[in-house]
Amino acid sequence: MIRQLGSFVLLMIQAFKRPDKGSVFRKQLMYEFQSLGLESMGIVLFVSAFTGGIAALQTAYNIDNPLIPLYLVGFATRQSIVLMFSPTIISLILAGKVGSRIASEIGTMRVTEQIDALKIMGINPANYLILPKITAAMIINPFLIIFSVFISLLGGYVACAVSGIVTLSDYITGLRYEFDPFTITYALIKTVVFAFIVTAVSGFYGYQTKGGALDVGDSSTKAVVYSSMLIILFDLIITQLLLA
Repeated sequence: MIRQLGSFVLLMIQAFKRPDKGSVFRKQLMYEFQSLGLESMGIVLFVSAFTGGIAALQTAYNIDNPLIPLYLVGFATRQSIVLMFSPTIISLILAGKVGSRIASEIGTMRVTEQIDALKIMGINPANYLILPKITAAMIINPFLIIFSVFISLLGGYVACAVSGIVTLSDYITGLRYEFDPFTITYALIKTVVFAFIVTAVSGFYGYQTKGGALDVGDSSTKAVVYSSMLIILFDLIITQLLLA
């Protein structure tokens, strides 16, 4: 574990060096915005819409005390979406989608000796391959999470409208009830940290790949597993630091 941590730190030092050519870095950054961000919009939209509806309906069906106001359905849905679902669960989903892609892409370049070719040409492979991915994810993922929050709350709105279990006015009142803007800040801070974890860990395991095609698959699996574990761990740490 200590050797792995040391290798990770050394790789990040190489990755965060100043790019040799700013134009090349910007071109790679635009590509990663498309690859890591925009191509993930579909799954974020699908999961967020249905999860928001499920959260609203489950909350409504579990309120069986007539003394509890129904506007708390909107309040509970908002809190669960903003504090937990969008920043954490969506990041876990992206760890599976984006993390495996990064690890397999860099791992394939490693086993086919393309990374060695970059070194021979005088290019810093870690900087060229990993830094644009980390930068792009840390910039684009907060927008994905904001999009997820909006779609999830809209999904809850539609679910309440279709089922009729909660009036729309009660749901909207709950969404507005005792809103604390810091919860959005908290969610975005978590998102940036999780974006770094997913891209850096996936890049590390892809970069350390040795062997052949089976080893690329093994690296992808490790990237997803360890990214997910670190996301849960840092979720606990950040929550304790910011909300305690």
